[in-house]
Amino acid sequence: MSKKVRVGVLGGGVVGSSVVELLLSHESDLTARAGAEIEVVKVSVRDLSRTRTVPAALLTDKPEEIVNDPSIDIVIELMGGIEPARTLILQAISQGKSVVTANKALLAEDGATIFAAAANKGVDVYFEAAVAGAIPLIRPMRESLAGDQIRRVMGIVNGTTNFILTKMDEEGSDFNQVLKEAQQLGYAEADPTADIEGFDAAAKAAILASLAFHTRVSVADVAREGISQVSAQDIASAKAMNHVIKLLAIAELTPTQAVAVRVHPTLIPRAHPLASVREAFNAVFIEAQFAGELMFYGRGAGGFPTASAVVGDLVSVVRNRLSENVGPTESTYADRVVAPAADTITSYLIRLDVSDRPGVLASVAQTFARHDVSIQTVRQTGRGEDAELVVMTHKATEGALAATVTELSGMDVVRDVASVLRVIGSTS
Repeated sequence: MSKKVRVGVLGGGVVGSSVVELLLSHESDLTARAGAEIEVVKVSVRDLSRTRTVPAALLTDKPEEIVNDPSIDIVIELMGGIEPARTLILQAISQGKSVVTANKALLAEDGATIFAAAANKGVDVYFEAAVAGAIPLIRPMRESLAGDQIRRVMGIVNGTTNFILTKMDEEGSDFNQVLKEAQQLGYAEADPTADIEGFDAAAKAAILASLAFHTRVSVADVAREGISQVSAQDIASAKAMNHVIKLLAIAELTPTQAVAVRVHPTLIPRAHPLASVREAFNAVFIEAQFAGELMFYGRGAGGFPTASAVVGDLVSVVRNRLSENVGPTESTYADRVVAPAADTITSYLIRLDVSDRPGVLASVAQTFARHDVSIQTVRQTGRGEDAELVVMTHKATEGALAATVTELSGMDVVRDVASVLRVIGSTS
């Protein structure tokens, strides 16, 4: 076959090395599928002295050589982070090169700039691997569901936090104990902040919301809460209700048709499909007007799973290039309002440590009522002079809940607001 497409890779880490290995080891298959020979020309790395699986002849420590090389047709960006990735991608686009990226942080923060530049030059930007790794998700949302109306997207999109919460649920371990285990097994970084505090999931939530509701949503629009405050007692309370706690990225339309986007620990019924997603696996649950309920499940990270999604995008971009077309572009026609976090409506589980004396329950109930937060159920357990109240609410706004919690925290009879958790499912 005489047709050849030349590719440069920015980033030679775990994913980058896996991508190169897939391209080199499956060359004939990929040529047949793409319609052209795919040749890896250069791979940029930070440190040339490190031992790598990538052939040394391909390596460079000057990424600008890739984006400025007129013989390179497509750039695969796997560096991560905002800079220099953004500058390099924009430079590649300015020279008429299509881009495949897995950079969720960049797309969530400044995807608009990237997509606008690509549209201006008539080139592709594909990003299947940016959310949920190997799971085919972006393409179905951009293409397969283009004729539908998505109402809500809920996803377990961070493997580290799901591993931790799974272990806490199944073994009764506390958070810090399981976090150490996750670090030892390689599921969590030495600095796990991006994962456990929800930053990683928030970036993915912004991308999913933008796709689902045809509106530009940035990571700054996402209300975020991590799992570091989830206790063994919270897990036990969820179990008592036949629920499980998951860190969910949620994007949905409000009653006013605004977009609400948030990431937080969430109680979901054990009968819900997302409840069965264990350990480091990811899953995204979509509710659409016509297609109904859909769930996408698989490995959300790892070298070869992520490389699979990257190479799949590359094949699509090559096909587009050969036919002199571009794939789906950014769709922002709806231009919906992004709802303030305080307007988000959901149900809540609130655990209170209170004084065990007459009138406490009535006093607490009055506080909820003053802020228009309706109580669905309440369970009281006495412990000598103290008691625990576990309150399940009907749907209310985040703003009303925050005001309720503030007042509860200042009450003499409330020793501590131990936890506040959102609830999705049968109780909401």
